[in-house]
Amino acid sequence: MSDIITLKALCEELKIDPREARERLRAAVTDAKANPELAKARKPRTPWQWVKGSAAHNEAIKILKA
Repeated sequence: MSDIITLKALCEELKIDPREARERLRAAVTDAKANPELAKARKPRTPWQWVKGSAAHNEAIKILKA
């Protein structure tokens, strides 16, 4: 079974505030041309989570590190 990584785990790993991370991700999802995989993976009213190593997961890490 594939590993699922949550925003909480990602924030702990990157040592950032979850609230700030959600704000950054919401802003990034609105720009689907710049972040196509993240926009496709996002489903409203569901937790932020990705399959570990997926394209959407990698885009999320890139956004949160910026």
